[in-house]
Amino acid sequence: MNFDVGPPFGYTCDFIKSAVANLTIITGQPYPGYNFIGYILKFDQFCVLDKYIIIEKDVDAQESIRTIADSYDDMQYSGTAKNQDEALQLIFKDAPDIIFLGMDHVVDDLSDFLLDVNKHSLKDPVFIALSSSEKNAYKAYKYDFFDFLLKPISELNLRRSILKYKKKHPSKAYETICLKSNKDYQYLNTDDILFLKADNNTTDFQMRDGSLIGAYKTLKTFENALPPNFLRIHKSYIVNSTYVSRIHYGKGICIIKNTDFQIPFTKTFLDNIDLINTRLSNKAFITLN
Repeated sequence: MNFDVGPPFGYTCDFIKSAVANLTIITGQPYPGYNFIGYILKFDQFCVLDKYIIIEKDVDAQESIRTIADSYDDMQYSGTAKNQDEALQLIFKDAPDIIFLGMDHVVDDLSDFLLDVNKHSLKDPVFIALSSSEKNAYKAYKYDFFDFLLKPISELNLRRSILKYKKKHPSKAYETICLKSNKDYQYLNTDDILFLKADNNTTDFQMRDGSLIGAYKTLKTFENALPPNFLRIHKSYIVNSTYVSRIHYGKGICIIKNTDFQIPFTKTFLDNIDLINTRLSNKAFITLN
């Protein structure tokens, strides 16, 4: 395994060298006057973990799910909730990919609960229903749940459900931006970036947790190095289209999901706006005129 990264980056990457079989580095030239360079690291054998939470009072069901789900290297447990308020706090805090939801008097109002999740969660999680009664299978079907598991939970059925999820949602390569200044290395998960904003010859990264991270590189440097869901819509902005919740052609703005950010776009980049609109429309359950 050969890594030609060179100093000063190489000596900090022993953990990468020992763990990653194929590392691609895309870099621009350092900005004059700053000891800085930017990297896109593509970990071909590292995958984004599928985070899951359990919303269930039944301790046996909780333990069964954790034992089996944690046997998969790309599954990450994020917590357990036993009532509706705890569940919503956990979902909004951790943005899980999979929610194992107990249907036996765990949430107060299922319809309101699902509406709240859909309105405020940064992700659109997959729901797997859990119940000791087959009667709840219809309710799970009605609300378009991904799967239904009858309690006591069968290991075989749970594994089938997890594998069905993985087949429909294949793991993607983990992509990280490494920002270096002197001997300070900062790693940003591209999935956590809402948008990039140009500030003269520097770039600000607006992160999902509300933080703002600066880099001494122009916006152009990152434009072609980022994943395809990042699109330039303005001379000063690149957006992560995953988080766009509204496009207002009349006002020339994009709204970032569950935030107050209104990102302007211009006619120069209208093709990219149309592409975002097409992608979002294709994912929409229904489009109303």
